[in-house]
Amino acid sequence: MTGVRVAGTGLTPFGNAPERTSRDLFAEASSAAFADSGVPREDVEAVFYGNFMGELAEHQGHQGPLMAEAAGVRAPATRYESACASSGMAVRDAVMRVRNGEHDVVLVGGAERMTNLGTAGATEALAIAADELWEVRAGMTFPGAYALMAKAYFDEFGGGREDLAHVAVKNHENALPNEKAQYQKSIEVAEVLDAPTVSSPLSLYDACPLSDGASALVLTSEAYAEEHDIDAPVAITGTGQGGDRMALHDREFLARSPAAREAGEEAYADAGIGAGDVDVAEVHDCFTIAEVLALEALDLEPVGEGITAARDGRTTADGDTPINLSGGLKAKGHPVGATGASQIAEVSKLLAGTHPNSEPVADATTGVAHNAGGTVASATVHVLEVAE
Repeated sequence: MTGVRVAGTGLTPFGNAPERTSRDLFAEASSAAFADSGVPREDVEAVFYGNFMGELAEHQGHQGPLMAEAAGVRAPATRYESACASSGMAVRDAVMRVRNGEHDVVLVGGAERMTNLGTAGATEALAIAADELWEVRAGMTFPGAYALMAKAYFDEFGGGREDLAHVAVKNHENALPNEKAQYQKSIEVAEVLDAPTVSSPLSLYDACPLSDGASALVLTSEAYAEEHDIDAPVAITGTGQGGDRMALHDREFLARSPAAREAGEEAYADAGIGAGDVDVAEVHDCFTIAEVLALEALDLEPVGEGITAARDGRTTADGDTPINLSGGLKAKGHPVGATGASQIAEVSKLLAGTHPNSEPVADATTGVAHNAGGTVASATVHVLEVAE
């Protein structure tokens, strides 16, 4: 199998842009990715695009060919939907297609338009990623679901709201120099604790925002990069996918993420690394408790100890394993369909030394991107490494 290189990345600013369509957003992100890569559009052989709620937010289905057109590409295009893991799934499929020799150049990414629906409308739209029959009809929303998971964690392992507050503070601090981030604003632990309750024990600052935005990646085979003298120093060396039961009440664990563990173990084995080799990671922190669960699922923290990682400085920029140096979903933003590919872009830039937060990880050679759907009923994990 051939190696897969990240030739170019492109992101729109994440934030509140209700007037912009998803095709407009993806056009901007893909244009930036092509400019970054130096790869001509006519060399693209396939488009892999992630989007969750386009039918609800824009009354638009069949988005694959639409987004290929927006990107200025004439190639077969496929839309992937796996809730918040939509573009993570798109990346995984693209990586496997390049590896097996089917394609040399692909465009991968995603977009989401959310804020035009308003808070109530977007919350209702997001809820369809839960079990409609047994959860949605009962009135459960994702803040409520993750609150249940946080309570279960506290009951089983200890910890409390102040521990989660340190996750939010850390990620807001990381977002300060990131010009693409939705919130370039520092916060204090006391502000998190005093913020309005969204669903106890989670407050407003424990939750990621509603966001509009897009991400794009130009991926190439190693042979193409070498033949065309493409500057692509980072490779995607591992990919994994996991799954779990949809509804929380059907699961064996509420305070653990088996889908993320499965995906991580597969990705680590695929890349030939262990968790101890990971220098930096972007994980799916849609809520602060989600970062804790991700750390433990990826073996970056022992089970039951991830709750203190941010508070004790193990995951801060100067910690043992910096987590979410982009600001994460919490502060960078979470345009659902764009998130997975944007995490790949962030890790790639961190390893290449071109990210505004590269300095703390200047010697890093291995990074991980973890993308989750719903209450982690679906998950992808990718390993990126500096190519030799």
